[in-house]
Amino acid sequence: MLIEQASKHKWHLAALGELLIDFTPMGISEQGGVLFERNPGGAPANVLAVISKLGLSGVFIGKVGQDAFGEFLRDTLKQQGIDTRGLIMSKEANTTLAFVHLGESGERSFSFYRNPGADMLLNENELDDEILKNSAVFHFGSVSMTKEPARRATLKAAERAKALGKTISYDPNLRPPLWDSLEEARKIMSQGLPYADILKISEEELEFLTDHKDPETGSRLLYDKYNTPVILVTLGADGCFYRSGENSGHSPGFKMNPVDTTGAGDAFLGGFLYKFIKSGKPASELDEKELSKAVQFANAMGALTTTKRGAIPAVPTMDEAKKLVETQR
Repeated sequence: MLIEQASKHKWHLAALGELLIDFTPMGISEQGGVLFERNPGGAPANVLAVISKLGLSGVFIGKVGQDAFGEFLRDTLKQQGIDTRGLIMSKEANTTLAFVHLGESGERSFSFYRNPGADMLLNENELDDEILKNSAVFHFGSVSMTKEPARRATLKAAERAKALGKTISYDPNLRPPLWDSLEEARKIMSQGLPYADILKISEEELEFLTDHKDPETGSRLLYDKYNTPVILVTLGADGCFYRSGENSGHSPGFKMNPVDTTGAGDAFLGGFLYKFIKSGKPASELDEKELSKAVQFANAMGALTTTKRGAIPAVPTMDEAKKLVETQR
């Protein structure tokens, strides 16, 4: 059973990928210029921050610059209770910066300063095998697959985790500006799919990878091709469509007044992984009730995150999520 394995491990979750600065808009200066607030970001780190806040243990694998931003990010992880054993400080490149632009409803677009960014330079020789061996679940995304050598390191870590019998979570997080072309993005992002036991994918990413926007059809195609035990299609304010083998369902979203949707998908996934790890079961053995409850809790975590600026600073508490779930019963 997974939870028994987890108790033997040092960490419940190891996450590999980008750790960067999100500069989030927070008003206008007296001179009429946009003011930006420095927030810690990077999807894998956001997921770790969620499970850490909910009381589980996590370790980060990745690279930042040996600069003030990198030190801020390392300190932030430590403050969140995340183990930084796998974090490398690089003198070769600066920490990646992302400027977040917000639409009227809190929807985001990004400008990246990453040419190269330190996160792109993680090398497969720098992977700490002890982290993979001593973690119950391994999570990765596709941003670390946009450029070499981090692409090879990411896929190598997934391959190693699979060989060690770990549960693997994958988020094919599409950021078009980071890829040389959308054709390359589709090809490389798809290379992560065979490893996934738990796949978190947005409507847009589902359509991008399967040519089908309908969650029922798109998730069925992915299941048929990769035999993925759990597929979670996030639908923004409309909640989540989920599939486990032949069974599928929909969990409605929570009505919020969004301020900033940065990190909402990561908070959703962190919430789901928390419930999954606590279940003590392999992904393929979650029953309908467990799955729907986990998705509902994940929806609450994601929804609450949109009510504050930033990603890690906006992660809600267990009590806040539980209270929101109660409103839907």
